[in-house]
Amino acid sequence: MRFTKMEGLGNDYVYLNCLERTPPDLPELARRVSDRHFGVGSDGLICVCPSEQADFRMRMFNADGSEGEMCGNGIRCVGKFVYDKGLTDKTTVSVETKAGVKVLELQLGADGLVSAVTVDMGAPAVEKPRDITVDGRSYTVTPVSMGNPHAVLYLEGIDGLDLPKIGPGFEHHPSFPNRTNTEFVEVTDRTHLRMRVWERGSGETLACGTGACAVLAATASAGRCERSAEVALLGGVLRIRWDEADGHIYMTGPAVTVFEGDYPYGSDQ
Repeated sequence: MRFTKMEGLGNDYVYLNCLERTPPDLPELARRVSDRHFGVGSDGLICVCPSEQADFRMRMFNADGSEGEMCGNGIRCVGKFVYDKGLTDKTTVSVETKAGVKVLELQLGADGLVSAVTVDMGAPAVEKPRDITVDGRSYTVTPVSMGNPHAVLYLEGIDGLDLPKIGPGFEHHPSFPNRTNTEFVEVTDRTHLRMRVWERGSGETLACGTGACAVLAATASAGRCERSAEVALLGGVLRIRWDEADGHIYMTGPAVTVFEGDYPYGSDQ
Protein backbone atom coordinates (compact mmCIF):
# COMPACT_ATOMS: atom_id res chain seq x y z
CA MET A 1 0.00 0.00 0.00
CA ARG A 2 1.55 3.27 -1.15
CA PHE A 3 1.41 6.10 1.39
CA THR A 4 2.62 9.66 1.80
CA LYS A 5 3.74 11.07 5.14
CA MET A 6 2.88 14.77 5.47
CA GLU A 7 2.90 17.35 8.25
CA GLY A 8 1.51 20.76 9.06
CA LEU A 9 3.52 22.39 11.86
CA GLY A 10 4.58 18.93 13.01
CA ASN A 11 0.99 17.63 13.20
CA ASP A 12 1.76 14.60 11.05
CA TYR A 13 -0.49 12.12 9.26
CA VAL A 14 -0.20 9.20 6.86
CA TYR A 15 -2.09 10.00 3.63
CA LEU A 16 -3.67 7.50 1.25
CA ASN A 17 -5.10 8.01 -2.23
CA CYS A 18 -8.48 6.31 -1.89
CA LEU A 19 -10.05 7.76 -5.03
CA GLU A 20 -10.28 4.32 -6.64
CA ARG A 21 -9.85 1.86 -3.77
CA THR A 22 -10.18 2.07 0.00
CA PRO A 23 -8.43 -0.45 2.27
CA PRO A 24 -10.66 -2.40 4.69
CA ASP A 25 -10.89 -1.62 8.40
CA LEU A 26 -9.56 1.94 8.39
CA PRO A 27 -9.69 2.29 12.20
CA GLU A 28 -7.35 -0.68 12.64
CA LEU A 29 -5.12 0.59 9.83
CA ALA A 30 -4.93 3.99 11.53
CA ARG A 31 -3.83 2.38 14.79
CA ARG A 32 -1.16 0.34 13.02
CA VAL A 33 0.38 3.03 10.83
CA SER A 34 0.31 5.64 13.62
CA ASP A 35 2.47 3.55 15.96
CA ARG A 36 5.81 5.35 16.13
CA HIS A 37 7.74 2.16 16.94
CA PHE A 38 6.09 -0.55 14.85
CA GLY A 39 4.29 1.52 12.19
CA VAL A 40 5.01 4.55 10.04
CA GLY A 41 4.55 6.93 12.95
CA SER A 42 1.92 9.68 12.91
CA ASP A 43 -0.89 11.45 14.73
CA GLY A 44 -3.33 9.53 12.56
CA LEU A 45 -4.46 8.49 9.09
CA ILE A 46 -6.08 10.66 6.39
CA CYS A 47 -7.78 9.21 3.32
CA VAL A 48 -8.40 11.27 0.18
CA CYS A 49 -11.66 9.96 -1.25
CA PRO A 50 -14.13 10.83 -4.03
CA SER A 51 -17.00 13.18 -3.18
CA GLU A 52 -20.40 13.93 -4.65
CA GLN A 53 -20.47 17.32 -2.92
CA ALA A 54 -16.98 18.69 -3.48
CA ASP A 55 -13.77 18.14 -5.43
CA PHE A 56 -12.53 15.62 -2.85
CA ARG A 57 -13.54 14.09 0.47
CA MET A 58 -11.27 13.82 3.50
CA ARG A 59 -11.67 11.11 6.12
CA MET A 60 -9.40 11.42 9.13
CA PHE A 61 -8.71 8.89 11.85
CA ASN A 62 -6.92 9.61 15.09
CA ALA A 63 -4.04 7.47 16.33
CA ASP A 64 -6.46 5.44 18.46
CA GLY A 65 -8.58 4.59 15.41
CA SER A 66 -11.47 6.95 16.20
CA GLU A 67 -12.75 8.98 13.25
CA GLY A 68 -12.69 12.75 13.66
CA GLU A 69 -14.91 15.34 12.08
CA MET A 70 -12.18 17.69 10.91
CA CYS A 71 -8.45 18.39 11.05
CA GLY A 72 -7.14 21.85 10.20
CA ASN A 73 -3.49 20.91 9.69
CA GLY A 74 -4.55 17.73 7.92
CA ILE A 75 -6.80 19.45 5.40
CA ARG A 76 -4.03 21.84 4.38
CA CYS A 77 -1.91 18.84 3.52
CA VAL A 78 -4.83 17.35 1.58
CA GLY A 79 -4.67 20.44 -0.63
CA LYS A 80 -0.97 19.91 -1.21
CA PHE A 81 -1.48 16.18 -1.78
CA VAL A 82 -4.08 16.55 -4.54
CA TYR A 83 -2.30 19.41 -6.34
CA ASP A 84 1.28 18.15 -6.15
CA LYS A 85 0.21 14.69 -7.32
CA GLY A 86 -1.68 16.08 -10.30
CA LEU A 87 -5.10 15.00 -9.03
CA THR A 88 -6.28 18.57 -9.72
CA ASP A 89 -4.90 21.61 -11.48
CA LYS A 90 -7.10 24.03 -9.52
CA THR A 91 -5.69 26.30 -6.83
CA THR A 92 -9.12 26.74 -5.26
CA VAL A 93 -10.22 23.32 -4.05
CA SER A 94 -13.30 22.19 -2.13
CA VAL A 95 -13.00 19.31 0.33
CA GLU A 96 -15.89 17.46 1.98
CA THR A 97 -15.40 16.62 5.67
CA LYS A 98 -17.66 15.35 8.42
CA ALA A 99 -17.77 19.00 9.54
CA GLY A 100 -19.01 20.19 6.13
CA VAL A 101 -17.37 21.32 2.89
CA LYS A 102 -14.26 23.46 3.32
CA VAL A 103 -12.72 25.66 0.61
CA LEU A 104 -8.93 25.78 0.27
CA GLU A 105 -6.83 28.45 -1.43
CA LEU A 106 -3.50 26.91 -2.43
CA GLN A 107 -0.35 29.01 -2.45
CA LEU A 108 2.44 27.82 -4.75
CA GLY A 109 6.13 28.09 -4.08
CA ALA A 110 8.94 28.80 -6.54
CA ASP A 111 9.08 25.09 -7.39
CA GLY A 112 5.46 25.10 -8.56
CA LEU A 113 4.35 22.96 -5.62
CA VAL A 114 2.02 23.95 -2.80
CA SER A 115 3.84 25.60 0.09
CA ALA A 116 0.97 27.03 2.15
CA VAL A 117 -2.81 26.86 2.26
CA THR A 118 -5.58 29.15 3.48
CA VAL A 119 -8.69 27.29 4.62
CA ASP A 120 -12.17 28.72 5.11
CA MET A 121 -12.94 26.93 8.37
CA GLY A 122 -16.53 28.16 8.60
CA ALA A 123 -18.21 29.91 11.51
CA PRO A 124 -17.27 28.97 15.08
CA ALA A 125 -19.85 28.26 17.77
CA VAL A 126 -18.60 29.77 21.02
CA GLU A 127 -20.43 28.82 24.22
CA LYS A 128 -20.41 30.58 27.57
CA PRO A 129 -17.49 29.72 29.86
CA ARG A 130 -18.17 27.03 32.43
CA ASP A 131 -16.35 25.70 35.47
CA ILE A 132 -15.31 22.06 35.56
CA THR A 133 -13.24 20.05 38.02
CA VAL A 134 -10.35 17.91 36.78
CA ASP A 135 -8.26 15.87 39.22
CA GLY A 136 -9.63 17.89 42.13
CA ARG A 137 -8.82 21.31 40.63
CA SER A 138 -11.36 23.78 39.25
CA TYR A 139 -10.84 25.23 35.76
CA THR A 140 -12.86 27.69 33.68
CA VAL A 141 -13.18 26.45 30.10
CA THR A 142 -14.85 27.94 27.04
CA PRO A 143 -16.43 25.27 24.80
CA VAL A 144 -16.06 26.01 21.08
CA SER A 145 -17.17 23.98 18.08
CA MET A 146 -15.25 24.19 14.83
CA GLY A 147 -17.25 21.25 13.53
CA ASN A 148 -15.39 19.28 16.18
CA PRO A 149 -15.37 19.93 19.94
CA HIS A 150 -12.88 22.10 21.80
CA ALA A 151 -12.42 23.33 25.36
CA VAL A 152 -10.28 26.47 25.68
CA LEU A 153 -8.73 27.53 28.98
CA TYR A 154 -6.22 30.15 30.03
CA LEU A 155 -3.28 29.38 32.29
CA GLU A 156 0.06 30.95 33.09
CA GLY A 157 3.16 28.84 32.52
CA ILE A 158 1.76 26.47 29.91
CA ASP A 159 5.28 25.34 29.02
CA GLY A 160 5.52 23.59 32.38
CA LEU A 161 2.21 21.73 32.17
CA ASP A 162 2.30 17.95 32.41
CA LEU A 163 -0.26 17.36 29.65
CA PRO A 164 0.01 13.54 29.62
CA LYS A 165 -1.09 13.69 33.27
CA ILE A 166 -3.87 16.28 33.11
CA GLY A 167 -4.97 16.05 29.46
CA PRO A 168 -7.02 12.83 29.71
CA GLY A 169 -9.08 14.33 32.52
CA PHE A 170 -10.30 17.06 30.17
CA GLU A 171 -10.74 14.78 27.17
CA HIS A 172 -12.91 12.32 29.07
CA HIS A 173 -14.70 14.78 31.37
CA PRO A 174 -18.43 14.04 31.77
CA SER A 175 -19.21 17.54 30.46
CA PHE A 176 -18.03 16.36 27.04
CA PRO A 177 -19.91 13.13 26.19
CA ASN A 178 -18.13 12.82 22.82
CA ARG A 179 -14.77 13.71 24.39
CA THR A 180 -13.06 16.99 23.52
CA ASN A 181 -9.86 18.58 22.28
CA THR A 182 -8.37 20.85 24.94
CA GLU A 183 -6.34 24.02 24.35
CA PHE A 184 -4.17 25.52 27.10
CA VAL A 185 -3.58 29.18 26.24
CA GLU A 186 -1.45 32.17 27.20
CA VAL A 187 -2.34 35.60 25.77
CA THR A 188 0.92 37.36 24.85
CA ASP A 189 -0.76 40.50 23.50
CA ARG A 190 -3.80 41.36 21.40
CA THR A 191 -2.36 39.89 18.20
CA HIS A 192 -0.25 37.03 19.56
CA LEU A 193 -1.44 33.92 21.40
CA ARG A 194 0.40 30.81 22.58
CA MET A 195 -1.14 27.38 23.06
CA ARG A 196 -0.55 23.73 23.75
CA VAL A 197 -3.11 21.14 22.80
CA TRP A 198 -4.30 17.76 24.04
CA GLU A 199 -6.08 16.20 21.07
CA ARG A 200 -8.96 13.80 21.41
CA GLY A 201 -7.73 10.34 20.46
CA SER A 202 -4.10 11.34 19.86
CA GLY A 203 -2.77 13.01 23.03
CA GLU A 204 -0.50 16.04 22.88
CA THR A 205 0.41 17.04 19.34
CA LEU A 206 2.71 19.74 18.02
CA ALA A 207 -0.17 21.63 16.45
CA CYS A 208 -3.94 21.62 15.99
CA GLY A 209 -5.46 23.80 13.28
CA THR A 210 -9.06 23.62 14.45
CA GLY A 211 -7.77 24.22 17.98
CA ALA A 212 -5.97 27.40 16.94
CA CYS A 213 -9.21 28.61 15.33
CA ALA A 214 -11.15 27.78 18.49
CA VAL A 215 -8.61 29.67 20.59
CA LEU A 216 -8.90 32.79 18.42
CA ALA A 217 -12.71 32.60 18.51
CA ALA A 218 -12.88 32.17 22.29
CA THR A 219 -10.29 34.85 23.03
CA ALA A 220 -11.73 37.42 20.62
CA SER A 221 -15.25 36.75 21.93
CA ALA A 222 -13.98 37.54 25.42
CA GLY A 223 -12.44 40.80 24.15
CA ARG A 224 -8.92 39.65 24.95
CA CYS A 225 -7.51 39.77 21.42
CA GLU A 226 -8.21 41.15 17.96
CA ARG A 227 -10.15 39.19 15.33
CA SER A 228 -6.87 38.49 13.53
CA ALA A 229 -3.86 37.08 15.36
CA GLU A 230 -0.87 34.77 15.16
CA VAL A 231 -1.25 31.61 17.22
CA ALA A 232 2.06 30.02 18.25
CA LEU A 233 2.01 26.25 18.76
CA LEU A 234 4.86 23.88 19.58
CA GLY A 235 5.31 23.15 15.87
CA GLY A 236 5.15 26.73 14.60
CA VAL A 237 2.77 29.61 13.91
CA LEU A 238 -0.66 29.73 12.28
CA ARG A 239 -2.30 32.95 11.09
CA ILE A 240 -5.97 33.00 12.09
CA ARG A 241 -8.51 35.62 10.95
CA TRP A 242 -12.17 35.86 11.99
CA ASP A 243 -13.89 37.77 9.21
CA GLU A 244 -16.55 40.20 10.37
CA ALA A 245 -18.42 40.18 7.05
CA ASP A 246 -19.20 36.46 6.74
CA GLY A 247 -18.44 35.31 10.30
CA HIS A 248 -16.05 32.64 9.04
CA ILE A 249 -12.60 31.87 10.38
CA TYR A 250 -9.71 31.64 7.92
CA MET A 251 -6.58 29.68 8.79
CA THR A 252 -3.28 30.02 6.92
CA GLY A 253 -0.28 27.78 7.43
CA PRO A 254 2.28 25.51 5.75
CA ALA A 255 1.88 22.03 4.31
CA VAL A 256 4.91 19.75 3.92
CA THR A 257 5.56 16.35 2.36
CA VAL A 258 7.97 14.36 4.53
CA PHE A 259 8.41 11.11 2.57
CA GLU A 260 6.61 8.38 0.64
CA GLY A 261 6.77 4.64 1.03
CA ASP A 262 5.05 1.27 0.85
CA TYR A 263 3.30 -0.16 3.90
CA PRO A 264 2.88 -3.97 4.11
CA TYR A 265 -0.82 -3.81 4.87
CA GLY A 266 -2.40 -7.24 5.18
CA SER A 267 0.80 -8.91 6.37
CA ASP A 268 1.85 -9.71 9.92
CA GLN A 269 4.53 -7.02 9.86
